[in-house]
This record gives sequence, structure tokens and C-alpha cells, in this order.
Amino acid sequence: MSGTLHLVELREGGAQDLASVNTIMLDAFDAKYGEAWTSAQCLGMLSLPGVWLVIASVDGQDAGFALARVVADETELLLLATRPAARRRGVAGALLRAVIDEARGRGVVRVHLEVRSGNDAVRLYRREGFEKVGERREYYRGRSGQLFDAHTYARNID
Repeated sequence: MSGTLHLVELREGGAQDLASVNTIMLDAFDAKYGEAWTSAQCLGMLSLPGVWLVIASVDGQDAGFALARVVADETELLLLATRPAARRRGVAGALLRAVIDEARGRGVVRVHLEVRSGNDAVRLYRREGFEKVGERREYYRGRSGQLFDAHTYARNID
């Protein structure tokens, strides 16, 4: 994935994509924070009603994914990850907009997410209209035992 413009292709994912999802997570999430889910956690979530997975590919290779769920009239973005080599190429933005569009199609009025304090993804979320609505102090425990705050963001769907 060089510096040239690449087309981001999106498709609906499923259980058959969990090996790719796991590889992307391990590549994308810094192990010191312990944020990656296990394949069993992802599979368990995918089996629930209202949950969907979007896979993003660039040049025929899976480059990122988003996992989301609808509960009542809200959507929660559970996970969003892109391979480091695919960052700053529109992959995460395309995935986030795909989740918002799908949520809109499902009659959702609000999308929310939670992110570890200091996560660079906050810039993307703010750019896409999300605003900070809450904070959970010392919510995440990293692999070393260090605690990190969780920040909750939300945006209404117009």
C-alpha cells in the first residue's frame, strides 16, 4: 500500500472472516493496552441479533473492519481497526461511515462508542461528528496492570 490513492472496498462480513479480523486486530491494537478481543468473543458477538461486521479491503487485501450492534434505537460501534499500513488512506473513515449508514437504514437515531483515552482514533470520530459525552475513570486495564480511562462519544444520525 504505497502513497498512491487506493480504492477502499467494503463488504458485509461474517464468521468466515474471523481469522482475518483477528489478524487485523493483532496488527492494529498495541498489545500493551490489551484491547484486542479473542476470536471467541467476536464469534459470540456475531451470533447475537442486531450485530453486523463490515470488512474493508484495499488492493484485494483485508485492511480493516468494524463491528457494530443495534440495541433499540441506538447503535454501538464495538470495534473498529485498520492495519497500520492502511492508515491515513480513508479505510477507517469508510468503515465508520458504513456503520453510520447501516445504522440509519435500521432506523437508529444515535451512534455511540467507547475509546481508551489517548487513542489516536478520536480525531476520526470528532471529524465524523462525534462528541465526547462521558468518561469512565480507570476503566481499562492494560497488560501491565496500568489503568486507562474510557471516553464515550456519540453522534445523532440526521
